Amino acid sequence: MTKFMSLLLALGVVLAIPAQSQTPAPTSALDGEWRGTSDGGSCNAPLDYQLTIENGFVDGSAYDTTARGPVPNTSKGPPPAPTPSLWQIHGVAKNTGSFSLIAVASVKGRGHPQNKLAAQSESGGLTVTETSGCRRTVRLARR
Repeated sequence: MTKFMSLLLALGVVLAIPAQSQTPAPTSALDGEWRGTSDGGSCNAPLDYQLTIENGFVDGSAYDTTARGPVPNTSKGPPPAPTPSLWQIHGVAKNTGSFSLIAVASVKGRGHPQNKLAAQSESGGLTVTETSGCRRTVRLARR
């Protein structure tokens, strides 16, 4: 019985050590919810951005509010190519200076267009600019 009790005591100590040695996750000065609407860029199609930054990791989306569903094809010609209306955004934020983000279009089919974004923290806000494509710019505010 004494061996069993000492085994339980040792097991309790071993299990308690990892719980005490865990360090809190690092935080970023940019952590929080960010929202904003971009200009139309060369495509004349503004995007509504919603980003979440947690421990420096960026996750979010941008949505084209002007996008509409399919329309009847009365001319019997080939339908126009679909344009992406939803972009998934990912990356790692830096507290100071600029950092890069990746935007991947949520579209059906084989190809998933990708876009690179440049982000920078300035005067309490976050500015995100497309480095290719429509070259839209958005100034995000923390919510």
